Amino acid sequence: MKKTIVTFAATAVLSSTYASAAAASSHKVESGDSLWNIARKYNTSVSNLKSLNNLKSDMIFPNQVLKVTAKASTAPSKPSAPAPAPSSPAKTYTVKSGDTLIAIANRHSISLGELQKWNGISSHLIYPGQKLSVSSGGSGSSTPAPAPTPSKPSPAPGNSATGSYKVVSGDTLSHISLRYSMSVSELKKLNGLSGNMIYVGQTLKVNGGSSPSPAPAPTPSVPKEDTVTSFDVNRLLSAAKGQIGKPYVWGGSTTAGFDCSGFIYYAFNQAGVSMSRTSSEGYYSRSYYVDKPAIGDIVFFSNTYKKGISHLGIYVGNNQFIHAGDNGVEISSLNNSYWKSKFDSFKRFYSL
Repeated sequence: MKKTIVTFAATAVLSSTYASAAAASSHKVESGDSLWNIARKYNTSVSNLKSLNNLKSDMIFPNQVLKVTAKASTAPSKPSAPAPAPSSPAKTYTVKSGDTLIAIANRHSISLGELQKWNGISSHLIYPGQKLSVSSGGSGSSTPAPAPTPSKPSPAPGNSATGSYKVVSGDTLSHISLRYSMSVSELKKLNGLSGNMIYVGQTLKVNGGSSPSPAPAPTPSVPKEDTVTSFDVNRLLSAAKGQIGKPYVWGGSTTAGFDCSGFIYYAFNQAGVSMSRTSSEGYYSRSYYVDKPAIGDIVFFSNTYKKGISHLGIYVGNNQFIHAGDNGVEISSLNNSYWKSKFDSFKRFYSL
């Protein structure tokens, strides 16, 4: 969309750069901030931030002043960029949380096709710890590094042992529950979850009574020809199309008016999918690329009112998508010259 707005960011993948932070008792929210990266900056937790500030959800907004721990803290050290590889037939890059194939390709001045070819990758799914070849001299390892083993406290007398697990990119509740010999319902009950949506950096309680099984590599759902089948697409489209003509409202996520991410939040929740309200970048980080879009997939656009991912809508077939733009909720064509020039990708949520 072309209108200049400030994006809400409830959760997002941690930025790769940080400024040093001295001891502080408050933090003024800036555009792009999330509770997770603020918690990391002040060496605290999201739950502690929410408790200190009486927050009922992960929603924050620019210029909001949040209480943070008064204990002196230092922001995590700035992650060093991968050291230039010595002269050799091939260069490799180790995938970090939040990386995408296109971002890695751009960083190393190569094409997405070359990166996929050199590493034998046919999809866009990658994993933290995976080593990729970023030159034509050799091939990287497409085997993901083992997920870190969560710490397990000693069981208290009379209580079953519990541990914790920190969510990484590509995780789903089913993968985590399988690894800890739990059912999805047990995992959700233990963590007070009403839906299946989780986010990178989230800490989950897990059953610590037995050693975890080796983590299976996350496998994306196989795209269907016409519609996504992990939820009721008909309900999604009915909810979305029922709002056609509703006005654009900055930060809106109700029938009184919507912005682009608020519209996604409303439509999917009306379709029975419990998901949190986040920004276009937040939804971008919770989804994986699909080459052939299905009805119900998400269409992402970049460089509309700001650099990077800045707009999204729901694919409805026939190269069209429904979204909340300058003219309110409407159906637009991807053949439109403006949207065609801003198109980034088709993606599908990891877990719904």
